[in-house]
Amino acid sequence: MAQVGFMRDRARRLRRDQTDAERKLWSQLRGRQVNGAKFRRQHSIGHYIVDFCCQEQGLVVEFDGAQHTVRTESDQRRTAFLIQSGFRILRFWDHDALVNTDVVMQQIAEAVTTPSPLPSPPRWGRGE
Repeated sequence: MAQVGFMRDRARRLRRDQTDAERKLWSQLRGRQVNGAKFRRQHSIGHYIVDFCCQEQGLVVEFDGAQHTVRTESDQRRTAFLIQSGFRILRFWDHDALVNTDVVMQQIAEAVTTPSPLPSPPRWGRGE
């Protein structure tokens, strides 16, 4: 139970301290603006917190900063877990989200409208 509280508090902190790229994209993802898809930000999946998640489409959107150039092994484990859990992952560099926002949003919209070949992921979060 302590783990659930820790993850919830961590997700809240990440939502409060979001990067410029996350803030910019969230303004375009929130409120079902992308083909009616519901996105959540800083969403818990297992013991990971992803930047954005569209549970209905089994889609995770991650924005990577410079720290991801040195954390490749942990990122690979995280990616493997998410794929194993039935999620597709779109990764973008923070810089692209800020400079090429239209291109990033177009790729997200295409992913939302393309059904996943994988079975629907389980409903993670809230103690699961």
